[in-house]
Amino acid sequence: MEFSGYNLRIGIIGGGQLGKMMTQEAKKMGFYVTILDPTPNSPASQLADEQLVGDFHDRNKIGELVTRSDVTTYDLEDIDVGALKELVEAGYVIHPSPQILEIIQNKWKQKKVLERSGIPIPRYRKVEGGALAAAVEEFGFPVVQKACRGGYDGRGVFVIRTRDDIGRALRVESFLEEFVEIEKELAVMVARSAAGEIKCYPVVETVFDEAANICDMVVAPALVEQRIQDEARRMAVAVVESLGGAGIFGIEMFLSKAGNVLVNEIAPRPHNSGHYTIEACVTSQFEQHIRAIMELPLGSTELLTPAVMVNILGEKGHEGPARFQGIREALRIPGASLHLYGKRVTRPFRKMGHVTVVDKDAENAFEKAQRIKTLLRVVSSDESRVKSQESRVGEGRGTPDSRLQTPDSRLQTRKMEARVGIIMGSESDLPVMEEAGKLLEEFGIGHELTIVSAHRTPERMFQYARKAEGKGIEVIIAGAGGAAHLPGMVASITPLPVIGVPIETTPLKGLDSLYSIVQMPAGVPVATVGINNARNAAILAAQILGVKYPQIRGKVKEYKQKLQEKVEEMARRVEQGKA
Repeated sequence: MEFSGYNLRIGIIGGGQLGKMMTQEAKKMGFYVTILDPTPNSPASQLADEQLVGDFHDRNKIGELVTRSDVTTYDLEDIDVGALKELVEAGYVIHPSPQILEIIQNKWKQKKVLERSGIPIPRYRKVEGGALAAAVEEFGFPVVQKACRGGYDGRGVFVIRTRDDIGRALRVESFLEEFVEIEKELAVMVARSAAGEIKCYPVVETVFDEAANICDMVVAPALVEQRIQDEARRMAVAVVESLGGAGIFGIEMFLSKAGNVLVNEIAPRPHNSGHYTIEACVTSQFEQHIRAIMELPLGSTELLTPAVMVNILGEKGHEGPARFQGIREALRIPGASLHLYGKRVTRPFRKMGHVTVVDKDAENAFEKAQRIKTLLRVVSSDESRVKSQESRVGEGRGTPDSRLQTPDSRLQTRKMEARVGIIMGSESDLPVMEEAGKLLEEFGIGHELTIVSAHRTPERMFQYARKAEGKGIEVIIAGAGGAAHLPGMVASITPLPVIGVPIETTPLKGLDSLYSIVQMPAGVPVATVGINNARNAAILAAQILGVKYPQIRGKVKEYKQKLQEKVEEMARRVEQGKA
């Protein structure tokens, strides 16, 4: 294929955000771009030379696009692969090849190909017919059920923890996969040209939104040992070599608590985990994809600066014309770059854009990204509430897969500005500490929730305590069990008020935790509530904030008035019963 500038045409099946960012790079290089997408004025069409309006399974439209293009590629997997194979047989160029797409479309086939290539993957087995219960019993609890086809952005995954969950399992062709105890989720982007040249990007960590089971943040580079980085990159290259083809590939991985790297899934296209490359690498994943499919030399994948990418997701409870809140405030943060995808309608957890923050200091980049998460919201312009649509997020997904959250890196930030930091020493404390978060939401108080272990991650604890004030946190609620050093250690570092929540432990029923938190030395006070009483901690935090914020003080007054009315009503019922 002779490239002399302004003489070649690229066809892209899919006009979403990935197609848009591919088009951006293709136009910079002088290519004529045609998009195929069922939505008129799709995000990619806003930059492309032309759009064909048609379904991804419309053979006639697919044929029209491919025959009008020198090279065709795609930004999604749900395409009529049979039509693509026929067009390749007729001599047209499609990258990555339809044969690769056919493998990727079926996660069961992916597993088989990876296994044959000697790539480490979680243990798995097919569910034959209606024999799910027998297969689960044989495999053991807990186990992950995955749909063979159609799973994307959290859909098509169901965690079966007990026999009771079997009745709620996916009713589609599926397979079972080992429930891996995960330390972190990793990802690597790998590019391969038609000539066989391969370039590998840095290893990144992906952090998931637990409510939607969808990627929430990407941290580049991943904070893992060099040994893990080398192993992940080696495996990612091996995966792409086993597939062949040209283009960019996203390789999703698990890092188990045992220190093993396992391949999870493959995307034969630009990937959410590679968006950071636009600002942080010499060559973005989108430019690299265009280079690879157009038989051009691949660019450098060098990481120029640490970066954190934050997805801008549609707010839960909103569907309709999109309205963005907090953009001005977010862009005041140094190093932040905004990408809006051009989607006019928002839905709960729909990817509406992303922000990438770059900083020479990785910790600073992460903190800035957290601040941006508290500022940005996507709501419907008419503030209409979703009724039946909210349930759609969980269709075919079932219980959110908690494997997608690593205990020491999970951070849930409520969309209003976080004023309260809720921390705990272990994931087992989460059921207790979540109650504080629920009550703070009732008061309209933004908060962030994370795990900071005084014993297992002391450096993380020190960093959190030192930097909480700078993030806008005004009160810290710290839950801990057993030795329960976390509240006191944090209180010794931060000038912010700290409220300790003793967590019940099996041997001493939480008394050890209570005594440890109460008996602080002079000069290091920790306000302490009853064992497991995180709700009281939330009330106390609201009262502290209420001194400064009249609106919060009013909410606390309303809450106490309701408590009083409830007790008075109980008293009336008792008195009437006695009478």
